[in-house]
Amino acid sequence: MSIAAFKRALICACLPLMLALPGHAQSATSSPATQEAVQAPSRAEILETMKRAARFMMEEAAVNGGYVWQYLPDFSRRWGELEANKTMIWVQPPGTPTMGHLFLDAWHATGDAWYLDAAMKTADALIKGQLESGGWNYVIDTAGEDSLKRWYDTYGKNAWRMEEFHHYYGNGTFDDAGTAEATQFLLRLYLEKKDKGIKKALDKALGFILNAQYPNGGWPQRFPLVKDGGLHGKPDYTGYITFNDDVSGENLEVLIFAYQVLGDKKLIDPIRRGMDIFIATQQPQPQPAWGLQHRTTDLKPTGARTYEPEAFATHTTANNIKQLLNFYRLTGDAKYLARVPEALDWLDKVQSPPSLRTQGRTHPTFLAIGTDKPLYLHRRGSNVVNGEYYTSDSPNEVIAHYGSFRSIDTAALRTEYQKLAATKGEEISKGSPMLAKPGTYKLPRYFTLRDVDVFDMMKTDNAEKVAGADKLADLIRGLNPRGYWPVKLTAVSNPYIGDGPATPTGGEYRATRVGDLYDTSPYNADYPVEGISTAAFVKNMGELIKALGK
Repeated sequence: MSIAAFKRALICACLPLMLALPGHAQSATSSPATQEAVQAPSRAEILETMKRAARFMMEEAAVNGGYVWQYLPDFSRRWGELEANKTMIWVQPPGTPTMGHLFLDAWHATGDAWYLDAAMKTADALIKGQLESGGWNYVIDTAGEDSLKRWYDTYGKNAWRMEEFHHYYGNGTFDDAGTAEATQFLLRLYLEKKDKGIKKALDKALGFILNAQYPNGGWPQRFPLVKDGGLHGKPDYTGYITFNDDVSGENLEVLIFAYQVLGDKKLIDPIRRGMDIFIATQQPQPQPAWGLQHRTTDLKPTGARTYEPEAFATHTTANNIKQLLNFYRLTGDAKYLARVPEALDWLDKVQSPPSLRTQGRTHPTFLAIGTDKPLYLHRRGSNVVNGEYYTSDSPNEVIAHYGSFRSIDTAALRTEYQKLAATKGEEISKGSPMLAKPGTYKLPRYFTLRDVDVFDMMKTDNAEKVAGADKLADLIRGLNPRGYWPVKLTAVSNPYIGDGPATPTGGEYRATRVGDLYDTSPYNADYPVEGISTAAFVKNMGELIKALGK
């Protein structure tokens, strides 16, 4: 799975979307009278539907070529991860770069230059919002920095659980795949157009990744580093070596893609160092695991947001194991496998007791350094002004927006490790895009139809499963007269009404996704309203693109 695609899937999962079929309230189950064979839509019908949907997004939803995540039909309100100003666009997937990827995918599927032009307009929006350092923030405000600062001082700082928005850093971030997704998109577009302006922006973005990397191979969450970036009485965590949300894995994927298709040999050393930091930060026995972040000095785990304690993280440990297995596939170097069994044994040791292993949850998220004692996440208060997060040994009444438990299939990881350990390095890495001569492989043809990664460059058959005729017909009928697919916007937020009071307001907010009316964090609505979704657009267009391939 590409890390950017993984983040798209993760974010879309946080924003549940229900496609409305014709009539918007129909059941997806047909009655016996309608269960007749449905004729597959014609190519012309598919192309016409795609163009109508894409035109709507370009002409009505876009702001200077950029996008957020979801909109009310009259565009009176719009959201990325938080509610956005009308002048803002989102870089985090599934925002502006994801839309650029989709337009390129549509161009590849149809040969229609209109989509290539749409991709260029999307790139223009990203380039205008690219920071001087070469990276991107989560968001771009087309009205300028002062407008963005006002947003941070209102919506951002009052989103209780969204601590990454509580401070305006003014720098770029590797968090949530935004910079990685934007860089991959520019790389794809440059290979299509060989445009000098795109190349300049791409070089800046790659330079941002290289300049931000520490000599030991790790990457911070944000760059350039800032002073006085701490929050809520804690030091600034954004300069720590970051594994959270697979920051290192995202950057490595971008660099390997770029090395193979651009042939820049200076990228090999940063790639090697970026892999080796996974080895260097794995802790010694009896806790051979990883945290979300590690200090740059002693490489020990450290904390981040106030609900991310200084602790070992089971999901990060599992993900880092997966990455080490991938590094063996890429390099054939057995050093990446050497301590994997220790980490697997540790994951087995720290499983939750049977009484807590419900709904597929197998492990506590966080375990205390030195004791392996689970740390469960809680909060008190009603908003960011009077509230606080804390950990305890109680698994009851934990916060809803950040899991205190994880589902980890250690048996599958162990099976994969054993399979790789039994295969010689030169055999497993044969044809690796990292070891092959640059120019041997091209980028995958499509980036939004499924999860892709660097190994997909080696594949010749990337055929996708095409939806059935009935589903394709539903997609075509479901596009409304305005040109969008109506969805239920289950993720909404309180509008900004001012800074929260210092005294908690009435109500119980320990386990809710949002606090009182002053909290601008998104939450799941009891009565979702109909609206427009970028994620749904990308998904539905992808289904139609796959049908064209068939």
